Amino acid sequence: MIRSQDHWRTAAAMCLLILMFAIVPNIAQADDAIPTVDFDRQIAPLLASRCLDCHNGTESKSGLNLAQSKTAMAGGDSGEVIVPGSLEDSLLWDYVSTDQMPPKKPLTDKEKALIKAWIEGGAKWGRDPIDPFRYTTTSRAGYDWWCLQPVNKPKLPDADGSLPIDQFIHKKLAEKNLTPAPVADRRTLIRRLSFDLLGLPPAPEEVDAFVADDSPDAYAKLVERLLNSPHYGERWARHWLDVVRYGESAGFERDALRDNFWAYRDWVVQAFNADMPYDEFTRLQLAGDVLRPDDSTALAATGFLVAGAYDEVGQKQQSAAMRAVVRQDELEDMVSVVSQTFLGLTVNCARCHDHKFDPISQAEYYQMTSALAGVHHGKRDFQPEALFSDYDQRLQQLDSQLTALNTRREQLVAPIRQRILARRKQEQNNTTPPEPFAEWLFEGDLRDSRGELHGTAHGTAVVTDGRLVLDGETAYVATVPLATHLSGKTLEAWVSLADLDQRGGGILSVQTLNGNSFDAIVYGERQSRHWLAGSNNFSRTADFRGTQETANPDEWVHVAIVYRENGTIVGYRNGQPYGTAYQKPGPVQFLPEATQVLFGLRHGSPGGNRMFKGSIDRARLYDRALSHAEVAASAGVKNITIENSEILAAADTQLRAELDKIDFELSNLRSQAKRYRSNKIYSNVPRKADTVHVLRRGNPAKPAELVSASGIASTGTESADFQLKPDAPDADRRSKLAEWITDPQNPLFARVIVNRVWHYHFGSGLVETPNDFGFNGARPSHPELIDWLAADLIEHGWSLKHLHRRILMSATYRQSSQRNPAAAAIDGNNRLLWRKSPTRLEAEDVRDAVLSISGQLNPQIGGPGYHDFTTYVHNAQFYDMRDPVGASFNRRSLYRTWVRSGRNHFLDAFDCPDPSTKTPTRAVTTTPLQALAMMNNSFVLRMSDQLAARLTHEFGEAPADQIRGATRLAFGRLPADEEITVGAAFIKEHGLPAYCRVLFNSNEFLYVD
Repeated sequence: MIRSQDHWRTAAAMCLLILMFAIVPNIAQADDAIPTVDFDRQIAPLLASRCLDCHNGTESKSGLNLAQSKTAMAGGDSGEVIVPGSLEDSLLWDYVSTDQMPPKKPLTDKEKALIKAWIEGGAKWGRDPIDPFRYTTTSRAGYDWWCLQPVNKPKLPDADGSLPIDQFIHKKLAEKNLTPAPVADRRTLIRRLSFDLLGLPPAPEEVDAFVADDSPDAYAKLVERLLNSPHYGERWARHWLDVVRYGESAGFERDALRDNFWAYRDWVVQAFNADMPYDEFTRLQLAGDVLRPDDSTALAATGFLVAGAYDEVGQKQQSAAMRAVVRQDELEDMVSVVSQTFLGLTVNCARCHDHKFDPISQAEYYQMTSALAGVHHGKRDFQPEALFSDYDQRLQQLDSQLTALNTRREQLVAPIRQRILARRKQEQNNTTPPEPFAEWLFEGDLRDSRGELHGTAHGTAVVTDGRLVLDGETAYVATVPLATHLSGKTLEAWVSLADLDQRGGGILSVQTLNGNSFDAIVYGERQSRHWLAGSNNFSRTADFRGTQETANPDEWVHVAIVYRENGTIVGYRNGQPYGTAYQKPGPVQFLPEATQVLFGLRHGSPGGNRMFKGSIDRARLYDRALSHAEVAASAGVKNITIENSEILAAADTQLRAELDKIDFELSNLRSQAKRYRSNKIYSNVPRKADTVHVLRRGNPAKPAELVSASGIASTGTESADFQLKPDAPDADRRSKLAEWITDPQNPLFARVIVNRVWHYHFGSGLVETPNDFGFNGARPSHPELIDWLAADLIEHGWSLKHLHRRILMSATYRQSSQRNPAAAAIDGNNRLLWRKSPTRLEAEDVRDAVLSISGQLNPQIGGPGYHDFTTYVHNAQFYDMRDPVGASFNRRSLYRTWVRSGRNHFLDAFDCPDPSTKTPTRAVTTTPLQALAMMNNSFVLRMSDQLAARLTHEFGEAPADQIRGATRLAFGRLPADEEITVGAAFIKEHGLPAYCRVLFNSNEFLYVD
C-alpha cells in the first residue's frame, strides 16, 4: 500500500513537470503577444473623437474618410494609410506617432498604444460604419449616457425618512456620515414658502395664523393655499420666461418694440395657475396654432417660438447669401431654445459638425431645423378677450383710471388755464390778422400778391376755380429765389386732401435751391393721416402727437407751422394748436438768392412719396414766428385751445414735476388701453416650410444631403422618427416635433422639468446645469431621486403642482438653514442637502417685496405691461429709461415691458438677466451697487416714504410701535428689545424713512432662510 502511494506521488510529480515545460514556452510567447483591442469600444471612439471631424464622409480632408472600413483601407490622396499588421507601411501610424496628426492636439501615449496594437493586430474592423456615439468615453457621451436611459422608477432606499424624497436624500447623507438639519420654525417656513410659490412676503396676519394653527395638517393647508393663489402663476411664469428668453422688443440694432407680445406672458401665467399638464403646456408652445387652430389662447402659446431676438435688418438686406446666413442663425436660436428648454440638450452645437460631446449628429441638427423651418416672426389676428373672462370690466377699469387722472390733472391746471384765457381775451381785443411776407391766392395765376415770389407750374399743376390743383404724381410749383434772409418763420396754407391715406406729400415747403435743406408742411409721411413739420433727414421733425385727419375731400383745412428762433416748432390745425410743440436745434438760416418756395413737392426733385395730391386754396409765408393769437386771427377763429407747453411754462417747479408724473402715467394707460383693444398678436406666422439640407460646416452656400424633419435618435423613442417627407407641411413637422418631445418614453423630457422645479426650490438643481444634461453639463447629485420624481410626475398626469407638493412636503425642504461647520467641511456646497441653503431674493422679488410692505403693490393680474421708458424711432428704436410714479407702475415687475436695450438700473443691480439670452440659472453677485441701490435709488427713497406713512397711519407716532410694525411687515417677526432701543434712537436722529431704508438693506429682508 505504501509503495502504491509513492508510485502515484511520483507519477503526479512527473505530470506536473511535463505540464510545466509545456506551458513555459506559451508564457514566453504571451510576453510578446499583441494585446487584444476591442475596435468598437476602444478604436472607434478614438477615431471618432480625434480624427473624424476632418476625415468623414462629409468632410474628407486629403481624400481620406476614416468613418468606414472600405474608405479607410482605400486610403486618401497619399495612398494607403492603414496596412493591417504593418506599422512601417501604415501612414496613419507614421502621422500619429510623430504628432503630425491630429495637428492641434496630438494623441496621448495611451491613445498611440491603442492605435499601434490595433494595426499590429491586423486592423480588424467592427461596426461599419463607425458609430461615434455608441459608447461613452472619457471625452464624450454615448448612447449609454445616464440621461438617455429609459426612466424607470427606482425602488425606495432603505433609509430614514417617511417620504420618498427624504429617503433618497438621507441615504446619501448617511454615506458621508451626515445628518439633516432640524425642521425650520414656522415663521421661517411661511416666509420661505411665500417667496418660493408667490414671490411675495406673507402678511403679518398670515404669519400669525400659521404659527397659531396647531392642527397636524397646518403646513399642508398652507402649501395648498399658496398653490391655489393667482400669484403662484405670476411667480413661476417669471422662471419660465427666463428660460425661453422672453423679450418685448426685437433686439439687434433696430430693437423695435413688440407692443402685442404680452399675451404669451399671460398665457404662461394662466397655464401655471390652471395646473395645465406639462406635456400639454409644451405641445401648445410648439404647435398650438396647429393643434387648436380655432383657439386664440393656443395661438398665444406659440409665442414661445418667437420670443427671442429678431434681426430685422439682416432679414431685409439685399444679399441673398447674407439673408440665408441670418435665417440659419434664427433657426439655430429656435433649435437651441427648444432642445435646451425641454430636453436639456445643446443640439445647436451640432450646426457645423457632429456634436463634440453628446450623441447628436450634424444631420440630426438639421432634422430639428427642418421641424422648425416653417416658423417665422410676425403678427397674426388675435382675440384678446379669449384670455380674460372679465375683459370688458378690465377695459372699463382702465377707462375709469384715465378719467380719474384727467380729472386730477384738470383740477391742478384749472387756475393756470383761467389766467391764460383771461390774458388771451385781452390780447385778442388788440390783435389784428398778421401781414404775411408772401401770399399766393391762386386767383387765375401763381403770382405772389404781396411781393415778387411768383411761381412756375411743373408737370400737371394747374390753377382752376381759385385754387391750385395737384395730382400727387408730377404736379408742383416752384417760385423764384427769395431776395432776403429767412430764419424764424411761419408756413400757412388752406388745403383739401384728395386722399386721406396718401403718405409724405409736401404742401408748402421752403428749401435751398439744391433741395438738401428744407422745412415743410407735410402730410402722412411718418404716421398715416397725421400732419408733421418735414425737414431734411428728419433733423427738425418729431411727432406732434396730434389727432388723425378726418376731413372730407371737399373740406378746407387750415394748417400752419411756426418755427421760433429758439428752435421750438408749433403745429396748428384750423387755428388751434395741433398736438404738442417740441424743440429742435435751429431754426435753419435760409440765405437770399439760395432759397425758394415749393407747393405740392416736399423737397428736391419730383417723384416718390414727395408729391401731394389735393388742392391749395391759398398759402402764406411769414418771415417771423406768429403767436397763438395771430395764428387764430389769421385762421378766423377764437384762440381758446391752450397748449400744454404754455401751461407748463406758467407752472411752478413743483407743479411741473407733478404734471410730468401724471402725463407719463396717462400716456402709459392710453397705451395699455390701445394694446388691450388690439386684435393683433406677435407670434409665429407660419409659412411654407423649406426643404432642408445638411450644410457643410454650417455654410448655407455648401448644401449636402437632404433631410426630413425628425428628432434625436439617441433618445431611443420610436417617435423620434417622424416618418415625414422632406417637403412635408409645417403643420405636420411641428405636430410630430411636439409628439416626440412630450412622448412619455422620451428619457429627457420629464427629467429636465423635474430638475428645473427642484432648482427653483433649492437654489440648485439635482443637475446643476438645467439646460445641459450632456457630457459638458453637471452630473446628477442624486440620480435615483431625479428618476423617481420623473416617473412620479408621469404617473400623476404631468401635474407640476403635484411635483411641488412632493418637494414642499418633504423634510428635506422644511429643514432649517442652520449652518453645521462639520457638515460644511465635508460638503461645502451643500450638494447633499444637509440643510436648506439660504437664497437671495431675485431682482423682481426685491422690487415686489418693497412695494408690498410699503402698501403700494398694485395686485392687478395680466394685461399689457407698463412702460418704464419713453421711446422714439430714428431708424432704430431708442428707449430713455425713467423711474415712473403712479399706481399703474406699481404692478409686479413681471408686468414691466421687457425691452432688450432698455434696462432697468435698479433690477440690473440685483442680477436681473438680459432678455436677449436664455437664463436657466441666474447669477447671484454681491456688489456695493446693491447696497447703494437700496439706500439711494429714487424708487427706494419713494417707497421708504410710503412705508413710513403706512407705519405712522397703522401704528401711531411712537417709534417703538413703528419698529414693531415695520419688523413684522419686513421680516415676519417681532423685534428684540435691543432692536427697539437702537431703532428708536436712529429714528429720532435720522427720521422714520431712513429707518425704513435700513430695513430694506438688511440681509434678513433680502435673503430667505
